[in-house]
Parts: sequence; C-alpha cells; structure tokens
Amino acid sequence: MKSRNLVLIIVVFIILILGGCGCNGYNNMIKLDEDVKAKWANVQSDYQRRADLIPNLVNTVKGYANFEQETLTKVIEARAKATSVQVNADNLTPENLEKFQQAQGEVSSALSRLLVTVERYPDLKANQNFMDLQKQLEGTENRIKVSRNDFNTAVQGYNTTIRRFPNNLFAGMFGFRVKEPFKADPGAERAPEVKF
Repeated sequence: MKSRNLVLIIVVFIILILGGCGCNGYNNMIKLDEDVKAKWANVQSDYQRRADLIPNLVNTVKGYANFEQETLTKVIEARAKATSVQVNADNLTPENLEKFQQAQGEVSSALSRLLVTVERYPDLKANQNFMDLQKQLEGTENRIKVSRNDFNTAVQGYNTTIRRFPNNLFAGMFGFRVKEPFKADPGAERAPEVKF
C-alpha cells in the first residue's frame, strides 16, 4: 500500500511539474508572439509612412514641367504595388515575406532613381518643400531599418523559445510555428559600383 501511494505521489508530482512548465512556457510563448506581432506592426507602420510621403514628393516634383514623367510613373506604380501586398504577423511565411520585401524593394529602387534624376534639376533641389520631403524620406528609411532590425530580434527570441526543450513539446501542441525574419535583398552582398 505504501509503495502504491509513493508511486501515486511521484506521478502527481511529475504531472504538476510538467503542468507548471507547460503553463509558464505557454505564457512566455504568447508574450513573445505578441512582441513579434507588435514589431511587425511597427515595420508596416514605417513602410506606410513612406508610402504616405511618396505622393507629396511626386506632386512637388511634378511642378517642374521638364521632369521625366516615366520616372514619376515608376515611383507611383511601385508604391501602388507595395501597398497592395499585405502580410500580417500571423502569416509570416517565407513566400509572403519575400513578396512583401520584393514590393518594398521596388519602391526603394524607384525612389533611388527619382532622387538620382533630381540631381539634374538644380531649381528642384533648391526647393524647400522638396528638401523637407527628402529629409523626411531619409528619416523614414532609417526608421524602416530600425523597425526591421527590432522585428528580426523579436523573431529570433520567439523562434529560440519555441524550439527549446521542453517548450518545443508544447509549441507544437498549441500551434506555435517558427516565424520568418527579414533577409537581405538579393544581391545586397555585393558592394555597389560607383562610376564617374
């Protein structure tokens, strides 16, 4: 009888320990998942800020009659495409993140071409509205970089937690999956070539 009670006490003790670990691990995974979602919302907010600045920049540049219409059209089209690609924090698959990143990369590329083209227009470069918008755009690009880094840090913490033992046992049961971080754009490992 004593050995039966001892076995029962040990089994109950093990169940309590596993239950406690499970609750603590689950709550921690929830906290980290919410952190990833918040960081992703910040990334989207910063990209939205950039998208909101683009029409003002384009309208300021349009005021100069000689300006290349094709360059402006490409910026407008890239912005439209980027704002149509929506990825939420619950669906951060590699494919969805790649589509989002590709669309945002097209905006960055179009904006870069626009700013290079502007160099040929000294009156436009001296326009105060344009200069203010350019500064806001540069600041926004910095915000985007910081938000992406914060997001990647949050994803790393989340992924590390759900892959660690014993959390990995509970993560699978409760539907926690590894999330995809931002990666460098293709070709970013090569330094740009500057020619004069």
